[in-house]
Amino acid sequence: MTYQRWTLRTDRTSYTVRLSPDGPWAELDAWGPHGCEDGPSALDWSRRTHFLTPADAAPAEYLPSGMRPFTGSDLVASRPGGERGVWWEFSGAEEGEGSLRLAFTDGVLGLRTVLCYATVPGTDVVLRWTEHTCTGDEPLRLERFDSAAVNVPAADGVRLTYLTGQWSQEFQRTQLDLTRGTFTMGSVQGVPGHAYAPWLAVQDRTAPQDCPAPAYGVALEWPGNWHITAEAEPGGAVRVRAGRVPHEGAVLLAPGDTLTTPRLACAFSPDGLDGLARVQHRYERRLTGERLHRARKVLYNSWEATGFDVDAAGQLELAEAAAGIGAELFVVDDGWFTGRDDDTGGLGDWYPDPKAFPEGFDRFVADVRALGLDFGLWVEPEAVSPGSRLHAEHPEWVYRIEDRPARLVRNQLLLDLGRADVQDFVTGTLDRLLTAYDISYLKWDMNRPPTERGRPGAGPADRLDLDAAHVTGYLRVLDHLRTAHPHVTVEGCAGGGGRVDHATLARTDVVWPSDNTAPLDRLRIQFGFLHAHAPHVMSSWVTDAPGLFDPRPRSLAFRFVTAMCGVLGIGADLRTWNPEQRAEAARWIARYKEVRDVIHHGEAHLLATPDDPTCGIQYDAPDGKRTVVAAFGTGRLDGAPLVPGRPARLRLRALDPHARYRDTRTGATYGGAHLLHYGLPFAWSAGHDAELVLLTRH
Repeated sequence: MTYQRWTLRTDRTSYTVRLSPDGPWAELDAWGPHGCEDGPSALDWSRRTHFLTPADAAPAEYLPSGMRPFTGSDLVASRPGGERGVWWEFSGAEEGEGSLRLAFTDGVLGLRTVLCYATVPGTDVVLRWTEHTCTGDEPLRLERFDSAAVNVPAADGVRLTYLTGQWSQEFQRTQLDLTRGTFTMGSVQGVPGHAYAPWLAVQDRTAPQDCPAPAYGVALEWPGNWHITAEAEPGGAVRVRAGRVPHEGAVLLAPGDTLTTPRLACAFSPDGLDGLARVQHRYERRLTGERLHRARKVLYNSWEATGFDVDAAGQLELAEAAAGIGAELFVVDDGWFTGRDDDTGGLGDWYPDPKAFPEGFDRFVADVRALGLDFGLWVEPEAVSPGSRLHAEHPEWVYRIEDRPARLVRNQLLLDLGRADVQDFVTGTLDRLLTAYDISYLKWDMNRPPTERGRPGAGPADRLDLDAAHVTGYLRVLDHLRTAHPHVTVEGCAGGGGRVDHATLARTDVVWPSDNTAPLDRLRIQFGFLHAHAPHVMSSWVTDAPGLFDPRPRSLAFRFVTAMCGVLGIGADLRTWNPEQRAEAARWIARYKEVRDVIHHGEAHLLATPDDPTCGIQYDAPDGKRTVVAAFGTGRLDGAPLVPGRPARLRLRALDPHARYRDTRTGATYGGAHLLHYGLPFAWSAGHDAELVLLTRH
């Protein structure tokens, strides 16, 4: 049978879509390495499953409830008060360089839906999204409007890998075998949240554990409410749907209007989860654009040293100590503005406290810069304290529901950033601070989700798309920062890792994965984070924090090597460190500066896991001449080894087996085949539990 078929090609993969011979919908024909489309489709469903419609059994790219009534649709639409359902016809295709648009129309309902595809040069990512246009004279009610659906062939189920957690325990790598039924995760907290990251990897459940199994990944570009759902369907296919979740359960689409869904980044690697991580890293380096080539400076943040007790003298003492060990940037965290003696006041009144800075804030900033440090500032632009002047002047700017009590979270309320006047206030505040003071770094925090999310006086609640409005306002402010203050480095934070997604990463320079900086806890957080996100966006600090979930002690070296796996920062109270600790810190910072370009721009390999007694991360420079290995002793460090004198070894990957590699610190040389077969040796002990190795290729 003849049918229309299109193939999108990335650097190493092909994505082939066809029109179904059984109905007006698009199906996935093949997705994998180049050439996988040459042959009968692995998603063939010609062996019908009884008691279902053909559309239910199809590996459909996108289908509405009217045509796929039983096994999970991607679009639920109706006229207000009318029956749900879309019955569309194919109305044309537009094919471009690395792009494809497939249009479907329902003339009776008055809806045109376009399935959109685009490849990303230099990556193995296919972006997918959907555009819905109301073409009739009446508004449409959209109850579900996912971005896309992804089909994965698997005869006996799949292994799902995803990132779970809670505040202070984000990005925990979690796995689940799904043979039948539905798995779903998401957030209705107005941000991606701490419980789940908007990323999912899928592999065949029956693939051997001891070799890389082809991995498919999806990541949703949306910093608001979202879901990702995987369904193991009759007939052996597994289908993944992803999209945003409207706050009121539905969105009304007015005649002539178009709703564009968030983009879904779809990635494939034949090299398992480790290979899939590198695909994600390349894509995020692409998102960063030219800002990628800025050196991520070593920062010192004063929060864990001083908390809310901020004054010029104490901050300058810390800044002098930070400069002395080689830090390049000093960031004053919460507590610098009027009314901020604790977490009960001050938010919204963004003016430096004259009592804390009696000679003026500009003088204080100049004194910090005189130490050779850049200057940064913490802000929480979406928050407001009930006793602030801002709240007294504009109580209508806060999310609230008429005649209902306002709930405090962290003693604060949340501004309705979907309002244009609130956006103008936030951009005006940031413009004022960044213009009045010599600030080159801005940490944007957000410490509470929206609870009573209403906008009194704005009309019927079911006609307000408040979640999308807040996201639009948030991204508008970030876009303004990028345009009006391009020299400013922006850090994204939401009580730790509560808002990490591709829309945020495209507009910030780094993100804060977690408020937990304890050594073994942090290693596990970062191990999960690096499955979905790139090292150059991962901010990490060295602190004195004890372990919350894994209390085993680790050395200062362990803390530094852990933090050096991304963008290095210091958060400890340096005033309490002795000269030996400061000298060790200075040595580690100097080593980091020598290799940070490899860590941020190189290809990363995740070696073993924190559950193993030795694990690590390998970074290969783009030209292959340098390899950096961050290695950790994560097992017991007390007592004699079972085999005296035998070191632990960490097998490296992707090296040239015929080349020789030299350890620049010890002078030891290794054959590439030796490092691939036996690995780098490490003699762990209580005093030596981490190491950073730089290998040069000869």
